[in-house]
Amino acid sequence: MSDALSHVLPAGAVVTDPDVLTSLASDRALWAPAGVPSCAVRPRTAEQVQATLRIAYESGVAVVPRGAGSGLSGGAAAVDGCIVLSLASMTSIDIHREGMYAVVQPGAVNGDVFRAAAAAGLFYAPDPASREFSTIGGNIATNAGGLCCVKYGVTRDSVLGLEVVLADGDILRTGGTTVKDVAGLDLRSLFVGSEGTLGVVTEATLRLLPQPASAATAIATFDSMEAACTAVTAIVTRCRPSMLEIMDSVTMRAVELMQPMGLDADAGALLLGRTDSGHEADLEVMRTACVDAGASVFYSTADGSEGELLTAARRLALPALERLGPTLLDDVAVPLDQIAGMVRLIGGVAEAHGVTIGTFGHAGDGNLHPTIVVPDSPDGGARARGAFDAILAAALGIGGSITGEHGVGSLKRGALELQLDQGSTKLHRLIKNALDPRGILNPGKALPH
Repeated sequence: MSDALSHVLPAGAVVTDPDVLTSLASDRALWAPAGVPSCAVRPRTAEQVQATLRIAYESGVAVVPRGAGSGLSGGAAAVDGCIVLSLASMTSIDIHREGMYAVVQPGAVNGDVFRAAAAAGLFYAPDPASREFSTIGGNIATNAGGLCCVKYGVTRDSVLGLEVVLADGDILRTGGTTVKDVAGLDLRSLFVGSEGTLGVVTEATLRLLPQPASAATAIATFDSMEAACTAVTAIVTRCRPSMLEIMDSVTMRAVELMQPMGLDADAGALLLGRTDSGHEADLEVMRTACVDAGASVFYSTADGSEGELLTAARRLALPALERLGPTLLDDVAVPLDQIAGMVRLIGGVAEAHGVTIGTFGHAGDGNLHPTIVVPDSPDGGARARGAFDAILAAALGIGGSITGEHGVGSLKRGALELQLDQGSTKLHRLIKNALDPRGILNPGKALPH
């Protein structure tokens, strides 16, 4: 396969070095099995992606697209004998200030797009905690959210158009540069969140917004997660914060252990809120809601640098928990009126399985990230996996979803069939077969068995 690809691709684009292939075979989901690829391709243009897929399609060889490998569900894990298609070298960013959009390649890093937009006086909203290393292509593949999605939505809400190479090498362009477009079916949204199973994104047109008004950031501490969740409900029913994040005591202690930041490790929960509306009334809504819910501390600042320091603690949540030992990260989304109930269920799972779980996440839109620290014992892995599955079942039991923003990948594929009904499962299979009849694109990921 590597010889056939080398004949049509530039020198150096095809990689067969075993050490490099090993580094490209998995993502951050350590529990997701990874196979051994036959080779990797590092394209720089859509035409090179086309050439790769045409050869793979004719030969029936699997292709696993990947960006930075920062995914958390095994979506970029290789399968035996596949071609790993690494899009990390496709990094161009073209800002159109007056049109208020950006045209970017999939390997562009989220944070670089944010800064390029800011330099033009504009704002790119999707803000995953991994924004300094995750790529736009990966964000699109999983429909990534982030800290600001409570107000600005997830990645899909910022995608105006896509250029996609289909399984057989044909190019599809869907959407464009207009804010409104209802001509034909919404194929753009179909590809966002499809985890590379329907096509390979080679270019994205992204919506940019005016820079928000100056922001005010607030933190509040509570004796319990349930009290913090009560404050969340009161806030989101009265105003639209641009950020509303939560961390439990396990997570705060882990952050303090990794990088002391003055967090109250004895508190039961920390709530981090931000408003960029410029309205003092929104900050007062936050303060009143937190005090009424029993906050022991409420502090706010309009200083941007200080606000970013407070936010840094939340961005450290996962790296800090990973320092406690191997982790199994969950990603569930529940209705806003069920957040406190989900927190209680997570506590019950931790007790039943004898594991430590640090819970943090995007409280403002009901997306929680319970992170299981795998016990250092012979049955530690089994207990952690049991807790992981129990959390998924608990979320489904209260009307939630098995994933809010990390994707299904291979890690949650079994649980997907518990969420989708028969009609949805059938339609998923029909769409996959129509767009990828030979089943070469990221097999074993994202879609029902």
